[in-house]
Amino acid sequence: MAEHYGTAVIPARVRKPKDKPSAEGTVGIISTWIIAALRNQTFFTLTELNAAIAEKLAAFNKRPFQKKPGSRLSTFLDEEKHTLQPLPASLYECATWKVATVQFNYHIAVDKMHYSIPYEYIKQKVDVRITKGVIEVFYNHHRICSHPRLYGRPGQYHTVADHMPDKHKQYVQWNAERFVSWAQQVGPYTTAAIQAILTGHRVEQQGYKACMGVLKLADRYSLVRVEAACARALSYTPHPSYKHISTILKSGQDLIVDEQAATTETESANRSSQHGFTRGATYYGRK
Repeated sequence: MAEHYGTAVIPARVRKPKDKPSAEGTVGIISTWIIAALRNQTFFTLTELNAAIAEKLAAFNKRPFQKKPGSRLSTFLDEEKHTLQPLPASLYECATWKVATVQFNYHIAVDKMHYSIPYEYIKQKVDVRITKGVIEVFYNHHRICSHPRLYGRPGQYHTVADHMPDKHKQYVQWNAERFVSWAQQVGPYTTAAIQAILTGHRVEQQGYKACMGVLKLADRYSLVRVEAACARALSYTPHPSYKHISTILKSGQDLIVDEQAATTETESANRSSQHGFTRGATYYGRK
């Protein structure tokens, strides 16, 4: 209020009522005129009480002064009203302040919610201004960021990409569609495995690390072996994990599948040639 009207507020000394005689005298008069006048009335809502107080206050301000002309209302209209400034565009909002330390994940905790801070301020203490709708963060009296205040389930995060280190920003760009598109370049079994990993978590983002690990196995082995390993894993379980696929590749089980298939085809061809399964038309001619 003092900043809005361009003035200063100087408190009076404790137990020195003569420092502000006008204010103290008015308090006594108000107590007599309003509080005492309403003491025997019963009000059931705050609105009723405020209406009654406003009526008494209007009558009190119109009362003529005893030792000088005019009234409090006329003095206000003649001397004070024209000096008032327009009210601010937005209502004043009460705020709560606290001190927080920026954690290693460049977030601070406010009421069990987490808000990102530029990573340069990790391990620094910052001042946090908390209002009903906004969280503002200050460092050395300079505002460094703000967030909309989170409500609901505890443990939520509000992260701004610009607050992240460059190495972390790349992970924000990943989503389920991008992992599936990458897997489709490897093969249908890899695509099915990636989709199974994504749907196997209650929160989709929890499966991103496993998907990245599966697709990165192609750098160590090859696209063909990763596809074969995913096929082998899917034959065991409809919900394979990164560990399943990695173990198959490390033990070479994906190569055994190919050898068994080739052996089965060779044995089938040999049995067909050794036995009279294909007798020909002459056999059924009955000659």
